[in-house]
Amino acid sequence: MSDKTMTADEVVSRLRSGMTLGIGGWGSRRKPMALVRALLRSRITDLTIVSYGGPDVGMLAAAGRIRKLVAAFVTLDSIPLEPHYRAAREAGAFELMEIDEAMFMWGLHAAANRLPFLPVRAGVGSDVMRVNPGLRTVTSPYDDQETFVAMPALGMDAALVHVNRADRLGNGQCLGPDPYFDDLFCEAADAAYVSCERIVDTAELTKEAPPQSLLLKRHTVTGVVEAPGGAHFTSCVPDYGRDEAVQREYATTPWPEFAARHLGGGLDERDPE
Repeated sequence: MSDKTMTADEVVSRLRSGMTLGIGGWGSRRKPMALVRALLRSRITDLTIVSYGGPDVGMLAAAGRIRKLVAAFVTLDSIPLEPHYRAAREAGAFELMEIDEAMFMWGLHAAANRLPFLPVRAGVGSDVMRVNPGLRTVTSPYDDQETFVAMPALGMDAALVHVNRADRLGNGQCLGPDPYFDDLFCEAADAAYVSCERIVDTAELTKEAPPQSLLLKRHTVTGVVEAPGGAHFTSCVPDYGRDEAVQREYATTPWPEFAARHLGGGLDERDPE
């Protein structure tokens, strides 16, 4: 067992333009924003992003980093439609695969289990099939002969997630009420990088929370980044809630102005490519 701690910039140094990146969290909740900000400070672009989208998608879209987006929605929760995502999408800035939430989940399950697809009822008889002409159906080989959507695996080169606590080995703990699908993102990706509010000794992880809170297992995690406030301005309960003031600022400020104010000057001189 090895020490997997690294910095956010070290995580980004392992990423490349053209990759497929999964981003955990849900809407404007427990997004790995410290890692997203580090990614935005790099020159990495031409990304396929897989996300239950929030400001992670909005920022990367506004910065012109996305080639294709796979998502069930992109929202700021208290602001229903993410405005920077909306502007980029209306401008035709990237390709979109918009699917049902359950289809998205089964795509993660398929990738986590190294299957090419999984059958799912969600999407049958809906416009999901019309707007995604590449999707196929499959018929049950049993007596029922039911038709399902064959949801393709959402495989990823790397996943970025944020949790409340982690140890140096890569075990990650969720202390909030909803784990979202961060464990599936890590299992479905070739490499997984986890930021956390605080790194603790392994024994500390179960002193004040049950073993079921250990959402991420070390064998699925490549690197761990200690990043206090690393989900800000999204929520990371019970450590902190969503910063509604900063989120409103983000939603109402032109992207170049917000980026200059909050991303430390924009692009680095480094070129990870």
